[in-house]
Amino acid sequence: MAKQVTGIDIGRSTVKAIKGHTKGQTFHVTDFRLHEDGGKSLEDRWGSLEEDFRLTHARVGLSGKDVNIRYTRVPRVPDWQLRKLMRFEVAEIGETSGEGVASDFNLLPDLPEAGGEDIVLLAMARESLLEEHLEGATHLKGQVDSFAPTAVAIFNAWLRYGVVQDDTVLVADIGSDNMDVAIVRGPDLLFARNLSGGGDLFDQAIANQLGISKEQAQKLKIDHANLSPGARASSPNAERVNRAIQGAAGQVLSLLQSAILFCKTQIRIGGLKVDRIQICGGAAGMEGLCQHLSRSLNVPVERFDPFGVVDVSALPAEQAQNLEDYRLEAVAALGLATMAAHDDAFSLEILPAPLAAKREFWGNKIFLIVAAVMAVAYLGWFASEAKKQVASIEKQVRVQKSRLRKARSAHTRTRELLDENERLAKTVHELYWSAGMGTQAEQSLGFFASDLPNDFWLTQIEIERGTDDELAIERDSGERPILSAKGRARESAVSPAAQHREMIANLQTGFPAAQVNHFVDRTSFGVDLTFFADKPKASSVDDETQE
Repeated sequence: MAKQVTGIDIGRSTVKAIKGHTKGQTFHVTDFRLHEDGGKSLEDRWGSLEEDFRLTHARVGLSGKDVNIRYTRVPRVPDWQLRKLMRFEVAEIGETSGEGVASDFNLLPDLPEAGGEDIVLLAMARESLLEEHLEGATHLKGQVDSFAPTAVAIFNAWLRYGVVQDDTVLVADIGSDNMDVAIVRGPDLLFARNLSGGGDLFDQAIANQLGISKEQAQKLKIDHANLSPGARASSPNAERVNRAIQGAAGQVLSLLQSAILFCKTQIRIGGLKVDRIQICGGAAGMEGLCQHLSRSLNVPVERFDPFGVVDVSALPAEQAQNLEDYRLEAVAALGLATMAAHDDAFSLEILPAPLAAKREFWGNKIFLIVAAVMAVAYLGWFASEAKKQVASIEKQVRVQKSRLRKARSAHTRTRELLDENERLAKTVHELYWSAGMGTQAEQSLGFFASDLPNDFWLTQIEIERGTDDELAIERDSGERPILSAKGRARESAVSPAAQHREMIANLQTGFPAAQVNHFVDRTSFGVDLTFFADKPKASSVDDETQE
């Protein structure tokens, strides 16, 4: 839901209050109150607002002698140092005036004419005045959020609802007693000021000229006043009224000219030239005032009516008609509401001491308190969670220690078994090869006993363990039983080589797994064999022989 905001402009003769919210780019007015002749005292003027009118994010305008606006050029310094400088200046003014002063400041946009310095707009108001406002609003629901110069509110109304171009525009709200002026270049505020004098100048001039009361003069002004160049009076009263207001129109003209001069001197923009003027406020509705000022100042002067782009469809019929009748007077209230509705608006918030202390508490101290409470709560939660985690970790440590003891015990037992297995493996290996050597010797001798040719006889038999690549016993695989037999042969009708081949063939037939390496010549032969080779190796009986 959009934030509801309230802008209140309390003038001497009228009280204007607008409530609404921003949706998209459009401001929607939901409540409008206007009361004339609210009373001479501030309390009476506040009292003219009905008790059912609720103050929601309410911003109240300050104008005339109620607010003092100053401009100060300062070097570009950090924010904390700038705040300190402004506090010193406000304290000095408070000491001079002898009473408490509330204030706020904001930096004008970076201007080329500033020469690298910052221009500070400082607004101040009497604490006692702000307290009177707060006291006057006590009968209403809700509360006032802050106070702001009406001139700054006029700037925000122009920036949001006016036809903003790249030229320099003077926007003036001409009230009964005061004139609030904003000078704007493009979207940037150059100058904001409140001046004494307004529509009441015309009433006073008519009253003095005709010797009547101001109330009667005001009625004649409404009925007959016309400043249009060359306008013809419709009656003797109209002619007298128009002659009387010429001097007052000149005073209004002087106020506008003085505002431009103030801007040139205080902001130090010597070549400032205003391209057009927009006027609003009660006096802006006077017939012919725009034409009169335009001819005198030689720039276009028009009425500033922002309600053409404001949605008022939610207003009851009576309030809508009231706003229609007083739309020029309601511009300042709309600007104040606009400032409250937009966080990025150029804003000043002047706060009396109680409201400032409350804002400080809820804005800063309460944050610190909440942060401290949250920190304590977090620490408590963290301690509780840490305690749970410690208990969980201790339990896991106990479980892991038990597992570690079991693992160490299993590891020790495994190492013992591995050592025992290695010892037994060696024993088995020794027994295996011992048995193997005996078996190999028995079978080999049996073969030689039965299959040794008649012309061959053995002279040497050896059995030992070793390695031999020719017998497919590789060095890396370890030693295996090898039988070496050597013998002699005598010459006969049958060749020794043929008899040797036949013997080897019978040996391989009888022992297919045996690996054999052999030789023969005319008088001797030799056979190396093993039954325990790593891999089969083809052996041929057709080896070369030496004759």
